[in-house]
Amino acid sequence: MTEPMAGQPAERLSARAFLALLTDDFTELPHPATLPDPDGPLGWQGYDASRARAAARTGEEESVVCGTGHVEGVRAVLLAFEFGFLGGSLGRGTGDRLEAAYTYAREHRLPVVPLVATGGSRMQEGMLALTQLQRVARQSALTREAGLPQIAVLRDPATGGGWATLGAGADVVLALPGAQVGFAGSRVRPPDADPAAYTAEAQVAAGSADAVVPAGELRGTLGRWLRLLTAPSDDPAPVPAPLGAGDLPETGWDAVRRARAPERPRAGAYLDAYFTHRVALSGDRCGGTDPEGMLCGFGAHAGRTVAYAAQTGTATRPAGYRTATRLIRLADRLGIPVVTLVDTPGAANDAQAERQGVGAAIADLFGAVASVRTPVTTLVIGEGGSGGALALAAPGATWATPDSYFSVIAPELAAAILKRPPEEVEATAGQLRLRPQDLTELGVTRTGDQLFPGTGDRRSEERM
Repeated sequence: MTEPMAGQPAERLSARAFLALLTDDFTELPHPATLPDPDGPLGWQGYDASRARAAARTGEEESVVCGTGHVEGVRAVLLAFEFGFLGGSLGRGTGDRLEAAYTYAREHRLPVVPLVATGGSRMQEGMLALTQLQRVARQSALTREAGLPQIAVLRDPATGGGWATLGAGADVVLALPGAQVGFAGSRVRPPDADPAAYTAEAQVAAGSADAVVPAGELRGTLGRWLRLLTAPSDDPAPVPAPLGAGDLPETGWDAVRRARAPERPRAGAYLDAYFTHRVALSGDRCGGTDPEGMLCGFGAHAGRTVAYAAQTGTATRPAGYRTATRLIRLADRLGIPVVTLVDTPGAANDAQAERQGVGAAIADLFGAVASVRTPVTTLVIGEGGSGGALALAAPGATWATPDSYFSVIAPELAAAILKRPPEEVEATAGQLRLRPQDLTELGVTRTGDQLFPGTGDRRSEERM
C-alpha cells in the first residue's frame, strides 16, 4: 500500500485487503441471514439490482465483514467496512452483522476494532437504515459497560452515522493520513465549506481523534494499543522516582524557586524514565486539545499497563482537564491503574478559558478522581498551584518531590490579596507552609524512602 502525499487520502483497499494489513489469521464470524424483501423494505425499485452489482464487484454480500484475528499477538473482533459495496452504507443487514459481532466480543471478552469506511446510512432502506445507528450505539455501550476496549481506525471516507457511532464513539480513534472524516459527506456539505476541516488531521487537531497513523505503521501501533488496554491490574501504580533535587528546601521561597527553575525535570522526562513505551491519548472530544499543558496516555511500567495524566508546568487549559478526565474514566472502565503528575502554576484564567468552561472542566476532573475505583497515584513534580493542580491529585495517595511545592495560592497572589508589599512575598511563602516536608506534616502528601531517603513513610507509621 503506497503512502499518500500530505493532505491526500491513502489508497482505498478492500475490506479484506485492509484486514490482511493488520492480521494474518482473520477468521470470519458466522452472520445472521437477512430476510429477503423485493427491492428492500421500501420496495425501492432497482435496489436488488444495485446489491447484485455491488456483490459481483466486491465479492461481498454486505457492506461489512466481521471476524476475529490476532493483531501483534492480541486477539480482537475486527469490523471491516467494504466501501465498494454501496459506499459502505449501513442497512439492516449491516446492523445484523455488527450486532452479532459485538455480542461475540462480549461473550469471549475480546476488544473490538471497527475499521470504518462508510458514507453513512443506506437511502434505499429509509428510516430502517438510519435506526441501525441506534443498534450500533447500544452494542457499543454494552461493550463499554463490559469493560472491553474499542479502538477505531478511520479509513477513507469515514462520514455520516458510521463516523458518529463506530468511529467517534470508540475509546481510541486512529486515522489514516488524508482520510476524509466528518459527519457531513462531500456531497451534502455547504458549497463553501473548507474541505480541510473534513480530514483526519483536522479531527486530531479538534480533539475528536487521537492520532494519524501511516498505513505501514498501523499494525504495530494498533498492536501496542491493544496490548496496553487489555492488561488490567488491581495494584496501584508505583510512585515515580524523583529526577531532580534530593535535599529538602530550607524555606518556602526556596521551594518555590526550585519548582520554577527552568532546568527542573518536567513531565516528559518523568514519563520517559517511568515507561518502557507509551501511547498518547489526545483530545477532549469536545473540540479541544491541550498538548502544551497536559500529556495523557497509557504505557508499560515493570511489565504492566499504567495510565498517565501529566501536567507540563504551564497553565492547564480546559481541554487539558477534560482530556485527563477522559483518560481517568477510560482507565477506570478497563481496570488499569493511573499515575498523575502535578505541575502547573494553576488553571488558565484568561477570557478564552472562561468561555471554554474551565470551571466545569475542573469540576468534572475532581469528580472523576473522587469516584474512580481503579487506584490513582499522584506525584507533585513541580508547581502545585491551587485548585487547578489539586484536581489532578489523588486524596490520600499523593507524594511530592524535593523540588516541588503545593499551595492554596501562589505567594505573590497571596501577598497581593493581603495587601502586602512585594518585599513580603518571600515571607508569605513560608507562612503558606507549601514545602514538601510541610505538606507531609499537614497530612496533605505522603513521603517515603523512595522520595526522601531515611524518612520512611510517616503517615503509614502513624496508622500502625
